[in-house]
Amino acid sequence: MMATAAFLVAGGVPVVSASAATPTPKGTNAASARPHTGFGTQGVDAYGDAPALGGFGSEQLSAPVVGISAMPGGGGYRVAASDGGVLTYGDAGFYGSLGAVRLFAPIVGIATTPDGAGYWLVAMDGGVFTFGDAGFYGSLGSGPLSAPIVGMAPTPDGRGYWLVGADGGVFTFGDATFLGSMGAQHLASPVTGMAATSDGQGYWLVAGDGGMFTFGDAGFFGSAAGANIGAGVTGMAPTPDGGGYWMVAATGGVLTFGDAPFEGPDPNPPPFSPTVAMATTPDGGGYWLLRQDEADNVFSNPGPDPSVFPAGGRAVSVAASQIGPDPDTGYECNPYGPCEDWCSLFATWVWNQVGIGIPDYAFTGYVYDWAAANAQVLPPGGRPVPGDGVMYGSGPQSTASSVHMGIVAQVWPDGAIDTVEGDAGPEPAGHYAVVVNGPFLPSQSAGYNGFGIYAFVQP
Repeated sequence: MMATAAFLVAGGVPVVSASAATPTPKGTNAASARPHTGFGTQGVDAYGDAPALGGFGSEQLSAPVVGISAMPGGGGYRVAASDGGVLTYGDAGFYGSLGAVRLFAPIVGIATTPDGAGYWLVAMDGGVFTFGDAGFYGSLGSGPLSAPIVGMAPTPDGRGYWLVGADGGVFTFGDATFLGSMGAQHLASPVTGMAATSDGQGYWLVAGDGGMFTFGDAGFFGSAAGANIGAGVTGMAPTPDGGGYWMVAATGGVLTFGDAPFEGPDPNPPPFSPTVAMATTPDGGGYWLLRQDEADNVFSNPGPDPSVFPAGGRAVSVAASQIGPDPDTGYECNPYGPCEDWCSLFATWVWNQVGIGIPDYAFTGYVYDWAAANAQVLPPGGRPVPGDGVMYGSGPQSTASSVHMGIVAQVWPDGAIDTVEGDAGPEPAGHYAVVVNGPFLPSQSAGYNGFGIYAFVQP
């Protein structure tokens, strides 16, 4: 089962640019703003012998998609959103969802039963939800975890499953056998996904930097750790005979090991819609890639509370309308200001569109200083609300310490957030985009994003 991640590069660092140190004159950017465009695909891309069965590219979703799981015969797949919504394609049956339920923690993965007549959803807090003929064998939803859950894998007979945490901890339920974990080890990058061997006597864990960890009879065929792959690995899948595996990076680049064939994309030109998961065909001759930002995300479940920040919901809507590739082709050129680093230009433009009179700052530290003097600043452990700004780094002093920012789009009861961020990857340097980031726990930002959060600001 693949895990979620946003736009990580090797080592867990997001593909974002540092902010420029000089403010930009106000009023230069509003006329060039664009409507929602997305990245131009259906959200599920098929390669090799994987059939193209459609996707959600034309749909409005209340939360970002996070996982994909194929039918046993390869004739369909299911896509899960972080609010528990389930979308079905091809011959994949629909047996229910959590889309109408207010979850405590976001969903991070989906897995299909051996006969395809059911599926599990797993949440970041370890909660497990069953549909169709999927059996419930326990969960972690009632206890504290040392790290968020990032994925799951069922046993071959469907009578058990493993859960894996970002720290490499492995938890077993039903007839799933514990064969080891990385939970007590120091990892260079968080674990982002896992998969089980066909006999259930082994499993693989993959980390964001492409590191591969094997247990039981899972074979090791190489890793991408230490390689300059340009973006973080967001998931993996084994070949049917267990003699190899694929990794997929946030750019949609596919890495092959052992007997895993390469089926594309080749070449992999920009713009890149961040890829969060993959699923493979039963014969190993193809795969599907899940592109998170192709939907029209409205971030309504959970949605903003207008009594807390009246303009917050409108700010989220404006930010979400911009998700997609940067239409300006020049180096660091953008619709929100001059050709320079523009994450804070994007954020201040969003707030200006809803009547908040903040200057169009190009340096994130100036946004913090303005908020401290004129509005509200929350510490990194504070609870933001949709429409707030999230400030990455260690403090507002310089571009070395205040490195990036985005707009908070969703806040889950467990504290996890989704954001919309400008000047973000996984585009090539200088040609970044507006993308969704999350869901992730702010306390885990250093591992998930490559740097921590030093504040939230409410303008």
